[in-house]
Amino acid sequence: MIILQSAMEKSNLFKVDEFGVKNYNYGILAIVSFALFALLNISLGYITFVAESAVVGSPVKNYADAFWLMLMSSTTIGFGDVYPITLAGRIAVFVMFILGVGILGGVGAIFANKIFGFADTNIKNRELRKQNIEILQQNDKIYQKLIALEEKLEAFDKEVR
Repeated sequence: MIILQSAMEKSNLFKVDEFGVKNYNYGILAIVSFALFALLNISLGYITFVAESAVVGSPVKNYADAFWLMLMSSTTIGFGDVYPITLAGRIAVFVMFILGVGILGGVGAIFANKIFGFADTNIKNRELRKQNIEILQQNDKIYQKLIALEEKLEAFDKEVR
């Protein structure tokens, strides 16, 4: 577990700040997500092309058709001009529906969060933690002054008696 965490930190996907909050590198996450999305479209498109092109009556005539099918499946548009008729093609489209929508939705959520800051509480939490540290330090100074004042009062009380 420690080795994996160390590898993740060295990968620049995130850095842990002094409060233990993970700060993700959204640029790298977006590049990795889009690369994975492209790889899925290309590979599942090829699987669909191989499965569909040999079947008579299939709307998938070439690799471009299969790639178009994967793009339309991943974005849930699905114009209907190209569709799978073999089991392998349908499974590939189903996998693309699930994974493509997940990847695109995840990337969209990351960018929406970054742009609009809906759930970005990390900054607020860090500010509150810094304020808490400052308050605790101030309380400690006041406590030390109170102790010194009590000692002076006790010494003054002894002198008066």
